[in-house]
Amino acid sequence: MFVRDWLARRAVLSRDKVAVIDSATGAELTYRQFDERATRLANYLRATAGVRSGDCVAVLSMNRAGILEAFFAAAKLTAVLAPLNYRLTASELAYILGDCQPKLLLYEKAFADVVRELCRRGVVRHALAFDDEAAGVCYEQALADASSTRIEVEAFDPEMPALIIYTSGTTGHPKGAVLSHRMLAWNSINTNLSWDIVSTDITTVHAPLFHTGGFNVLTLPLLHIGASVCVLPTFDATRVLEVIERHRCTIFFGVPTMFQMMLEAPRFATTDFSSVRYFISGGAPCPVPLIEAYQRRGVSFVQGYGLTEVGPNCFKLGLEDAVRKAGSIGFPMMHSAARIIDSGGGDVASNEVGELLLRGGHVCSGYWRNDEATAAALRDGWFHTGDLARRDEEGYYYIAGRAKDMIISGGENIYPAEVEAVLHAHPAVAAAALVGLPDAKWGEVPIAVIIKRDAATVTPAEIIEFCATRLARYKLPKQILFVEEFPLSASGKVLKRTLKESVENKLSSVSPDGVLMP
Repeated sequence: MFVRDWLARRAVLSRDKVAVIDSATGAELTYRQFDERATRLANYLRATAGVRSGDCVAVLSMNRAGILEAFFAAAKLTAVLAPLNYRLTASELAYILGDCQPKLLLYEKAFADVVRELCRRGVVRHALAFDDEAAGVCYEQALADASSTRIEVEAFDPEMPALIIYTSGTTGHPKGAVLSHRMLAWNSINTNLSWDIVSTDITTVHAPLFHTGGFNVLTLPLLHIGASVCVLPTFDATRVLEVIERHRCTIFFGVPTMFQMMLEAPRFATTDFSSVRYFISGGAPCPVPLIEAYQRRGVSFVQGYGLTEVGPNCFKLGLEDAVRKAGSIGFPMMHSAARIIDSGGGDVASNEVGELLLRGGHVCSGYWRNDEATAAALRDGWFHTGDLARRDEEGYYYIAGRAKDMIISGGENIYPAEVEAVLHAHPAVAAAALVGLPDAKWGEVPIAVIIKRDAATVTPAEIIEFCATRLARYKLPKQILFVEEFPLSASGKVLKRTLKESVENKLSSVSPDGVLMP
């Protein structure tokens, strides 16, 4: 049973169970109501915009229930949804829309000016507003006028694309990862089996739905199993804590930056976490002090790992290992296979670093209309992640960083994740990132960029001394820079390339005490 059929089956099996709560409006949709709305939207898309099997529908909006309705509506038609990053400029969006060529763009009123510009450029054929009466027929009217007749299609193949998630474009133009019905189903199976997800679970959807973390970490797996999701427009630490308490959330996914923001929110100390079974941390290693701070509030962590093109739920570190093996991503999930290879393609020994390869039903079909990128990533059934990893003597996996982020200093490899883990152990450090800068003598040298904890006083020399007892000399940061904040992606990850460029541009303005000046 693949994505196309999930809602129709849930409308029978879980008819009156709440599927989606839209926190912006307070609306609650049962599975029967959710399925009917998605069916009406599918009929509207077919009748008004001429959407057929294989066609694309795009959406430009902050998180809302309508995006999930659009996803399932497209799936019913065996069409494809392309959620767009609303942080991008009109020019950046025009490239993506020119690539996926949607028959229709759904949008939020806040982005009406951008949509008008995209229409002027000719990359949007037909647009439908979720909430803009001035734009003509709006979303709710379209659904009310559309047929609720069950959608029939001539043929269905699990390899049909269901979702296109565009990568952040750290090199060149963004690439559209093609996520098929088969891939999404296997990611859901892996997730629900490995994280013990059940129909009584409830979570928040706060990661952006143009990102794999928004759609695929918990949202689709929970809807598959008949659980409930509460959709938040965006991540706000205080609001998230309120929703966890109000709706008695049982599981929660975030990246370490989000957990740090929640920890620093005034409401954290009084939030009732008694309904929470565990929190899931992904995107980067979760610092031990952060894990321990939540454990003091009675909340436990599991660590996960994945990427847009493969899952993203591929590994799990269990609750029992959250502190003992902090920094590890644990073991591959039930239906996931992994290898770590050297530059020659051979498997590396224990504790040796190499590139992580993954295989399984949860691997994407490649990149939208990009055969070259697909061939480079998918070889002999294995997806080459571009992430560096190692496996210890007990078989636990660790991510050492992106291959492109590895620092080579004097011929020695320095893996940022290892150094960052040590920096995070310092009591004055709230967050840390390691970047490599060019050096005439060593080729590259590591520079640590740090956000201090509130009211903490510490000098660069003290931090380097702290690291010196835990790291080989060549791994020690050659300079410590203090900043107020990091550049973050929409999913809360540190944008290393942007941070590195900022450090390079401003290095001449560093004061003697290591503070990065404006």
